[in-house]
Amino acid sequence: MSLGAVEEESREIRLPADVDWHMLDKSRFFVLGAALFSGVSAALYPAVVLKTRQQVNLAPIPCSKMAFLMFRQEGPRSFYRGFGTSLMGTIPARALYMAALEVTKSNIGKASIRVGFSETSSATIANAAAGLSASMAAQLVWTPVDVVSQRLMVQGNFPKNGFSSSPTSNYLNGFDAFRKIMSVDGIRGLYRGFGISTLTYAPSSAVWWGSYSVSYRLIWDGISCYKCKWKNDDKNCENGKILDPNPLCMVGVQGVSAALASGFSALFTMPLDTIKTRLQVLEADRNSRGRPPTVAQTVRDLVKEGGFAACYRGLGPRWASMSMSAATMVTTYELLKRLSTKHQAN
Repeated sequence: MSLGAVEEESREIRLPADVDWHMLDKSRFFVLGAALFSGVSAALYPAVVLKTRQQVNLAPIPCSKMAFLMFRQEGPRSFYRGFGTSLMGTIPARALYMAALEVTKSNIGKASIRVGFSETSSATIANAAAGLSASMAAQLVWTPVDVVSQRLMVQGNFPKNGFSSSPTSNYLNGFDAFRKIMSVDGIRGLYRGFGISTLTYAPSSAVWWGSYSVSYRLIWDGISCYKCKWKNDDKNCENGKILDPNPLCMVGVQGVSAALASGFSALFTMPLDTIKTRLQVLEADRNSRGRPPTVAQTVRDLVKEGGFAACYRGLGPRWASMSMSAATMVTTYELLKRLSTKHQAN
């Protein structure tokens, strides 16, 4: 099954041929995927840095003001602090994510059809299950990467920049951060927030892929209704159905569907993401027993700072980042699968 490009017998839209897991040249798939997604991550990384800084700051600072202060006091390089560490970890994590996603989607899709679900319902179920399993698998790599890279993201002269949160230790680079975290907290320090990360990203991924599948189908139905029934486009329609969708139109539908799914997913999981980020980053903010703050303590601190709204700090950058990332990632992912089919690799 492709990313929501599913056909239903009662309402056919002639979409490109499906690219299933067994049809892919795995070596080509992972090598091209590493190159394509590294470029996408580089373009979107500044928004992630802004989101992270807003989440750990004790007082709310508008995104535009924070970006201005960072640029003026720390320079443009501050927007890519921790990117090298993030990139090195993201490549294996992304490979694990893509493999789990495709294998689960293929198996669950076939199983749900066998038990009697329609192809549209099977696509939604398979996408949601695949997103859930892929995210859970990838967290084994992503959580340590997040802990290290986010510590580097927020590192800086906080008083000079007007930030009021407690700074983390000073790190020279990702390897230095890794060494210091291991020396203080051991392996548990690298996996701080693993539980809540899984609770954040696994449901978020499931919601995203399920919402994407539904949005993709609904938008195509709307386009089919508009072109065939209202515009009377006889060249591209037959019996009220689009025959051959324009490739550029397909990319647009994929992008819009991804953005819609991202908005819903961001709203659903933002509080958990804020708590997770604080647990992973504010290692200097320890309680009287010298231990890192707990989830309950972090929630209490957030509520004291600004009520429940404090849990949504950084929503703007996160929503923008998730929407742009998802729109770019899903179109890139579809292109990657087309480029990685075995008949093209030969």
